[in-house]
Amino acid sequence: MAPTTTSTNRALAIVEHASANGYAVPAMCCYNLEGILASVRAAEAKRSPVIVQLFPWAIEYADGLLIHAAREAADAASVPVGVHMDHAQSPGIVRRAAELGGFDGIMVDMSHCEKAENMARTEELVAYLHGRGIVAEAEPGRINGGEDGVVDTGDLESILTTPEQAEEFMALGIDWLAPAFGNVHGKYGSEGPQLEYDRLQKIHDVTKGRVNLVLHGAGGFDKHLFQECIRRGMAKCNINDAMNDVYARIQKEKAGRIPLTTLIEEGTNAMQKVVEDHMDWMGSTGKAA
Repeated sequence: MAPTTTSTNRALAIVEHASANGYAVPAMCCYNLEGILASVRAAEAKRSPVIVQLFPWAIEYADGLLIHAAREAADAASVPVGVHMDHAQSPGIVRRAAELGGFDGIMVDMSHCEKAENMARTEELVAYLHGRGIVAEAEPGRINGGEDGVVDTGDLESILTTPEQAEEFMALGIDWLAPAFGNVHGKYGSEGPQLEYDRLQKIHDVTKGRVNLVLHGAGGFDKHLFQECIRRGMAKCNINDAMNDVYARIQKEKAGRIPLTTLIEEGTNAMQKVVEDHMDWMGSTGKAA
């Protein structure tokens, strides 16, 4: 059973609308206040919904401070903004995130476990989250690679999602499903993404109208790749490096050469531009008008 109605869970409503109308909402992985501001300002400038995502690192580093900032920014925005915890990789961090409050959704990522343990933990935690009105995302199979804020599963064998696995995970009550279809966290090799679109289409055929699909591992994707994935059901696309790398580049180029306040503002503005570009690519621009 879903955690609540779309009218009372903002992230659920955002993704449901994207799925029903053939576009995707960007879910921006934020590590600081600048990322939160850039995401919300881009959403308002583009009249687009957006989801602000935080990793467990945000809790470990700053307890609830970044979460409260994200929630306050989301609540004050003139367009729909959701707040989501990405890649909560232990039952303890799932429960801690839920108890801190502020999250519309939490990803129950037990993909580093063997299948039986993954499913058992996921089922228990989905019920726990739904009891608190929180959307539950899960990953059948295993998306390999690593990114800042996520435990690297590079030493584990990747497990591509099958329609049968999707069925099994839907039976656990999840709301969002993150399939593995050749996508990887972090950087792709010299050949670029090797995505199995046929596999993704089959998963979409099974899940359509029952759960919504989430794209992980979109590092380096262009408009064409996003649209190919959206055409096959992706309604939420997680974005990390594209936004955060430009912030780091500006820090490297300009730190010590301009006032600190100007440095922060320029980094925020550069991130906002990246978010706006992704909204155009994913078709979410204007959907909050």
